[in-house]
Amino acid sequence: MSGALIRFPHATMSFFHLVFFSWVLVSRSYFLIICSASCLNNYLQHSNLQFEQKTDRFWEFQEQSNTWVEVELPYDLVSCVNDNCTKVGSIDQITENKEDHFERDNDVSRHTGSFKHKDSDRGGAEQNSEIVLPQRKRISLTRMSDTSIWITGESGSIYERFWNGVQWVIAPHDLPVSAGYAICVFIVNQTILALSEAGILYQMQLSESSQPIWVAFTPTLDSSTNKEAEESSGILINSGVVLHDGVRIYFCTKKGSLLELTEVNPPRWLDHGRPPGGNVAAIADAGTIRPEVAYTISSTGDLYEYDKSSKPSWKKHIWTAGMAEDVLQIPSTGYTINGLSGDYSSSLFLLTKGGKLVERRLHQRKWKWIIHGSPKDCQLTSITPVLQDESNENFSLFFTTSTGSIFEYRTPKYSGTALENQIPEAWLSHMHPPHAKAAKGITGLQLQIGRIIFTLDDGRLAELHLPGLGGETTGPNYQINVRRKVSHKYVWSILDAPETEGWNAEYCKQERGPTNCITGIKDEPNDSGITRAATRRRKGSQAQQDYLLAGASELINSSEGYNFPDNWINTNFRLRVMHGSRSFFLITDGGLTFEYLSTENIWLWLRHDHSTPMKGALGNYNGSLFFVDIYGSLLIRERSGNDLGWLNCTAMRKGKQVTGGPPWDGIPGKAMKVTAEDALFFVSKNGRLLQFTVALRKFIWKDCRNPPNTKVASIVDQELFRGNIVFVVGRNGRLYQYNKVTELWHKHYQSPHLILSRFPGTAMRSSSLSLTGSLFMLSEDGGLVEYHWNTGEGWKWVEHGTPNKGVTLITSPSPCFEGNLLFLIGSDGKVYMRYMDQMTWSWKNCGFPCIRQIKNEDRTQVGAEDKNEEFCIDKDISASLEKDAENFIDLNGNCDLKVSIIM
Repeated sequence: MSGALIRFPHATMSFFHLVFFSWVLVSRSYFLIICSASCLNNYLQHSNLQFEQKTDRFWEFQEQSNTWVEVELPYDLVSCVNDNCTKVGSIDQITENKEDHFERDNDVSRHTGSFKHKDSDRGGAEQNSEIVLPQRKRISLTRMSDTSIWITGESGSIYERFWNGVQWVIAPHDLPVSAGYAICVFIVNQTILALSEAGILYQMQLSESSQPIWVAFTPTLDSSTNKEAEESSGILINSGVVLHDGVRIYFCTKKGSLLELTEVNPPRWLDHGRPPGGNVAAIADAGTIRPEVAYTISSTGDLYEYDKSSKPSWKKHIWTAGMAEDVLQIPSTGYTINGLSGDYSSSLFLLTKGGKLVERRLHQRKWKWIIHGSPKDCQLTSITPVLQDESNENFSLFFTTSTGSIFEYRTPKYSGTALENQIPEAWLSHMHPPHAKAAKGITGLQLQIGRIIFTLDDGRLAELHLPGLGGETTGPNYQINVRRKVSHKYVWSILDAPETEGWNAEYCKQERGPTNCITGIKDEPNDSGITRAATRRRKGSQAQQDYLLAGASELINSSEGYNFPDNWINTNFRLRVMHGSRSFFLITDGGLTFEYLSTENIWLWLRHDHSTPMKGALGNYNGSLFFVDIYGSLLIRERSGNDLGWLNCTAMRKGKQVTGGPPWDGIPGKAMKVTAEDALFFVSKNGRLLQFTVALRKFIWKDCRNPPNTKVASIVDQELFRGNIVFVVGRNGRLYQYNKVTELWHKHYQSPHLILSRFPGTAMRSSSLSLTGSLFMLSEDGGLVEYHWNTGEGWKWVEHGTPNKGVTLITSPSPCFEGNLLFLIGSDGKVYMRYMDQMTWSWKNCGFPCIRQIKNEDRTQVGAEDKNEEFCIDKDISASLEKDAENFIDLNGNCDLKVSIIM
């Protein structure tokens, strides 16, 4: 007897001691072995235990094709002895309750730890356990001046937040595409440098046309041998810190050495090597304690001191015996302050790998370690240095925790040396902004005294400031009352980020107006010469946030049990355009695939056969079309040389069966942008969002999961309305978005009475230079719904209703034409157009597509019953339809002219 062992992924067998009992399934020319048989006594001892099914995916080995094939459930298990086969059991589909429980278990196992916060007077208070956030590796903040902050986002982009005198504007400064992702910016001696993820430095220069450009800034060491010159040309940089004097930079190389840029123009580099037995993973202090001394941290967490004037140059700071076990530091920048413990004292604050605050203090020529600890049940991940108000009696440091909260550590300023006696309530919690968390391990930036900017885990920024001193609409404030006692009651303001991070901040403009990149103008004349007020801006502190963090509030589950009809894919994904005006694909009711192709001004029908019938076409990319068959497998129809071939994507590693995909492949008339991270998104059978990377044919599946408390019903839009954002409708009728940069879900605010249908949607964005636009969807009762964005008002829901009384809409909206035109199909089979005319939305009845005159008196003209209804069929088009219609009407004149539900 031949066979193969089947594997049960994610499944546990409560009778795991049963390893040799035989169940064999025979099906056609292949069969399935669950386990092989022996040790029957062990099985009998545990016969009261049952198999616990925790997945609905099983495979069997097909001998003919020598491949594993996924089976459909329910599946019968058959035992065969001497060709006598009997059914001994079956594998059923897993229930939703079990599946949800399994997914929740998996979600918990993904996280490395959690911390429980309890309310206390110290302010460390969050009632529910919080999840440890992932480390964002490309985010950084760099201050150029009070009016200019440079940011690198998680997407690898560079943008500047600039105060133009009227409002904050966003200006892009991205590296060339060939340079890859940016991870930080350095501003030294009036020169702007950017570091790429590959470890290459770039300098911003002005071109001959006075446009800023990035030029490679390669380290070149002063060398006397060709070997040293070759080594210097290959130096790659990992991170860097600008020295306290502002004219030099220390760099950590990827090989673990300390590199110094002493002059920028012309560039002069010095290689200081690495400590004996260690390396340079981070620079803790750059010339603050002493101008020519640097303090570094190795990858193992040891503190080193480099002084080129001493012998030896490298010294290691060792913990004394009896100190705490957790003494290794995080390789990151610390914070140094002079005079905290008295004249001529220096204190270097660092974080240990366990998330504790420690101090390396130099006083009276003696070094000393001091452990300050951390808030209860919190792990500190970054230090934010702040300048202190001279009137403040305490010294403060701000810290970001692993769960996204901000803490302030306050300690009194001493003139003596004793600092162990801390003030009560030394740790003060500032929590985090509503519905958002601070990015783990990213240092904040002080804009002014009382104003600190932090990066958020979802890609936006947030400002922690004193009431009335900061926020989205407040520029640099130079009139600070130093006599007033500083309050510690800070407030949060969320600052928007640009589309590169998946958000809604528009880039500034060159023309006259408040959003001008250089100088904002409060009043601008319109065409009639009348001045009008500057563009309205949204208030910095709204009662209702535009975005709600998924899981922050209870969702409506009344429609969670929604079941999709059997013809869901056939209805919504039967038509795809491959090349505009040249080729489109159509899926028939029987599962056949046809292409209508234009070649040499002749339209031809081509048939694309496959061994399994198709149910729909889910998208195209770079000349390849994506189909789904009757089993839910994702297939690619692509050209290989002069031949056409099929590629099974579901059979790839981590491949999934799908039930839907993006509604449209692009906005008509606009070219698609091709990047190295291009991907298509699909919906799995169990309601999870799937990402399938297609760029450069590096096919990779990724499970993006689903919003908490609901499953994904359909995709509304994929990256047409917002870059890096996928909008979906949950099975509960609510709108969500997934950010593929941060991999986070957000729930949009929605009126409780508005329940969306599960149909896909469409995006309307009139210009790629403006983020103003809309998402169009259908409501559960068949009305047209618009979700509109503009900079002045933010997000706004608009309900367009239905074309006529008694007529509901039964299909997804068509692609948007000319920025203001949509087609929909009514329940009466007619096509309706929703268009904007002079800033007013209107309906137009387009009737049936076949309009002609029939000679037979019994055949009347097909059209609108009401002659007063407005039609949108052009006369020339109508004439051509009339001519072609003769080929489609039978002898009896029976013709169903209603429009089919098809995308």
